[in-house]
Amino acid sequence: MSLPATPGQTVGPFFAFGLEYDGDSALVRPDHPDAITLHGRVLDGAGEPVPDALVELWQAGPDGRVVQQPGSLRRDTATFTGWGRCGTDASGRYAFTTLAPAAPFFALTVFARGLLDRLLTRAYLPDAADDAFLASLGDRRSTLLAAPDAGGFVFDIRLQGDDETVFLVHPRD
Repeated sequence: MSLPATPGQTVGPFFAFGLEYDGDSALVRPDHPDAITLHGRVLDGAGEPVPDALVELWQAGPDGRVVQQPGSLRRDTATFTGWGRCGTDASGRYAFTTLAPAAPFFALTVFARGLLDRLLTRAYLPDAADDAFLASLGDRRSTLLAAPDAGGFVFDIRLQGDDETVFLVHPRD
């Protein structure tokens, strides 16, 4: 006897309970002398904001070292954590307070309603011209470039449509 396949489940919506914690989007305290902001919007295929997405940021520190216990809930010092999580607001906006990474990019994971799995991408710094992966993308490379602004960098994530952000496949997937 064969049974029909069970329908897949999506990865949202996300509820604040259990996901948010004090300092969740602060990889370093905002008053750290080298703090910068990576911020932007998560947009759907029509260019509309996604108000209930969840964005995670992973990165090495300015010295190139990866924090061994990322995402520590201890936010009472200026210690760099290497990981943060931020839910989008009603306008699809997210923001992280962090330090400029030694690598030319920030690694981002996006969870949103309607997705069957997480999406992995990178937000490259403007001076990443010699990165082999970025160079291999041709005209799509612009979808991974963060733009500098007064306090750091702006990076919009487009889930579909024109100028869709390039998403990566995780080796385990």
